[in-house]
Order: sequence, then C-alpha cells, then structure tokens
Amino acid sequence: MFRLLFFSPRIPPNTGNAIRLAANTGCELHLVEPLGFDLDAAKVRRAGLDYHEMASVTVHPDLQAAWAALAPSRVFAFTAHARRFHTDVAYEPGDVLLFGPEPTGLSEEILADPHVTDRLRIPMLPERRSLNLANAASIAMYEAWRQQGFEGAV
Repeated sequence: MFRLLFFSPRIPPNTGNAIRLAANTGCELHLVEPLGFDLDAAKVRRAGLDYHEMASVTVHPDLQAAWAALAPSRVFAFTAHARRFHTDVAYEPGDVLLFGPEPTGLSEEILADPHVTDRLRIPMLPERRSLNLANAASIAMYEAWRQQGFEGAV
C-alpha cells in the first residue's frame, strides 16, 4: 500500500484525521519529529477517534531515520509551488507521499532532498495559499488508491 509521510506536523487534529485516513485506506502514516503536539493529546485522540488501533502509525526522530526505515524508491513531495498535478502521476504501491508542516509547507532543503522523485501540487484557485494538511493528504491518497482500483475496499 501507500505511505503518507508528514514532516513535523504542527496541528493535532490534522494528524488525528490522518490516522483515521490511514485506518480507512490501509496506508501507512509516518510522522517525522519534532511534532507540534503530544501524540497522545486529546485533540489527536478526538480527531482519530478509535481508529488509532486500526492504523499503522510510526514516529521517526528525524527525516534521515524515516528514509532509512522506509527505503523508498519513489517519493512525491506535495507543494503549492510544483508544476505537475497530483493526477499526473501513475502511483505504485510503496510510493511515499510527503507533506510539510501546516504553517510553512516543505522547505526548499527538503524539496531538494535526493530521495524526492518529483514535486506535485493539488489544483486550487489562484491566490490561495494552501489546503488543510489532512484534506490534501486525503485527496492525494484517494487518487493513488483509485489508480489501484481501490484494492481491498468493500
């Protein structure tokens, strides 16, 4: 299946919603520290409800540890500054979908990381800054899963 990678997420409910997304799509959720909250915080639990037990969630101390654990062959970094749309890619199981922290997105340093295969964006109206992190991850994950025929879904 696919792997979501959140680099230093800051807003607890977004991560809670991503836990729910992971539980309902079968993707893995990987979080890179520092997190902007305690993973056991009430806001994370409330958004993730009882889905945490059904989701694959791994916390990595830094990005290098995440790369070592994931050993990715393809990493798609999502940024509002990319030219290609998220629908321009033929996703494959094992792909990593990388998202940055809510207030800033991914830095140029991370976007230039040699693990990053391509930069993608989700279309929006002009002069808009960004989508909510959990919403963007859901859009990307469902497109990737759709391309696989929603394998495993009922």
